[in-house]
Amino acid sequence: MFSPRLAVASLSGESDADWARAASPHVGAAFLGGVALDQTAQEAAHALVARGRSEFLTDDPLGFVADQLTALDDSDLFVAVNVRATSTDPIREVAAVCADHGAGVEVNAHCRQAELCAIGCGESLLRDTARLVDYVAAAAESDAPVGVKVRAEVEGVDLAALAPKLADAGASWLHVDAMDSESVVADVVAAAPDLFVVANNGVRDRETAHEYLRYGADAVSVGRPSDDPVVLSRVKEAASEWFESADESHSPDESEASAR
Repeated sequence: MFSPRLAVASLSGESDADWARAASPHVGAAFLGGVALDQTAQEAAHALVARGRSEFLTDDPLGFVADQLTALDDSDLFVAVNVRATSTDPIREVAAVCADHGAGVEVNAHCRQAELCAIGCGESLLRDTARLVDYVAAAAESDAPVGVKVRAEVEGVDLAALAPKLADAGASWLHVDAMDSESVVADVVAAAPDLFVVANNGVRDRETAHEYLRYGADAVSVGRPSDDPVVLSRVKEAASEWFESADESHSPDESEASAR
């Protein structure tokens, strides 16, 4: 889906076009956002800001998304926008904007703040499979690639059982915040082998990147240190080393080549 197999993950109120461009020498993808798309989600974002959290606050979320993507139209990055909404129509509308820019849309089923969960956004969607599937299907009506960001360790939620349903609805990637359950990545990969799996949480260096890649992740993402070029550089090197080694191990030797 992108190369190098390193992404920077959305940080609410911080992950904009300038942030993505600063990371671009080291990464293959940038997930912008999260962006609250409808009035109810925007009100929750305002409540989060009132208690000190960083959020993107805008009266024109679709215009904001379009402006950010326009600023990256000349970039080689794979760009997607992480979004929150309380109904399918805003998801459908933002997906169309993303498609116009060759960008993807990432449905946020990840944020755990009480204000967001109370209105049916964020990780609450993990317990409302039908609605989450509807969101993915609505986004997939556009030509934009669609993904979902999810969180492990949510009580009553089986990510491995959820992953094939999202793939069937039109998702092409799953962005997994593994929390302290890194092996969940292997479960998701086994359950939905057609999904491109991006593993997230605590990725800082060779050891942490390779742990997720051993579990079968197709790529890793960096969150909080995404503005630190030292961290990004060493994770990029680790991911590139891993996949170069994998390519070499699957290359035919001379005898195999001659036999063909």
